[in-house]
Amino acid sequence: MRVVIGGRGKMGQLLAAEAERAGFEVMGMFDAFNLDSLKAMEPADMIIDFSHRDNLAWILDYVNEHNCSLVYGTTGLNEEQKASLQKLSEDHPVFFSANYSYGVAVLQEIIRTAAPLLKDSFDIELTETHHNQKQDAPSGTAKALLEILNPDGEFKEVYGRSGMTGARQKEIGIHALRGGTEAGEHTVYFFGNSERISITHHADSRMIFVSGAIKAAQFLQDRPAGMYTMRDLVFTQK
Repeated sequence: MRVVIGGRGKMGQLLAAEAERAGFEVMGMFDAFNLDSLKAMEPADMIIDFSHRDNLAWILDYVNEHNCSLVYGTTGLNEEQKASLQKLSEDHPVFFSANYSYGVAVLQEIIRTAAPLLKDSFDIELTETHHNQKQDAPSGTAKALLEILNPDGEFKEVYGRSGMTGARQKEIGIHALRGGTEAGEHTVYFFGNSERISITHHADSRMIFVSGAIKAAQFLQDRPAGMYTMRDLVFTQK
């Protein structure tokens, strides 16, 4: 498998090193500034990208031109960009997730079970914490958890609180913390009458996301066209 890494930052370097250890042939790391050298190479079989949404346009073009597969983990996409990935998956294998941690995938399944049992009698809050260089807020993982907590939009989504907010309504509060070198932490709180349930996933290192991306790349080999997620990976391994 010949693999192209999108982006040349810290995450790209980690992905390239781990992909090589897993036996992939890494052709290099690329962004908008060195695409000419990529065009001169033999076509890749797969792109792995965790860089910046600005790279998505050339990645889509490359996948369509060379009929390769895509493992995509960049967050902060707008609705049009999400739709373009969905469209791409009609003809190519695409693995897309806001978080490539196996533990977060299991956390989502726990929340998917717990939320319907608690939502009518417990108040729900969601917090996420990341390093001080993270560009988007709330995190893509927090948004994914929110979709599980509020699939039908029955709760008002409140992003932080300030001033005289009054008594709590039928709402879910979402809060983003930024500081230091935090790799990532997500907590869902269910506040009941004299009791509280909190479910947390804490990442100590970005390597859990790198390892998850390589597992996704291995999973995607020889798959037909379609959109795949961490749910597919988790339940395939059961």
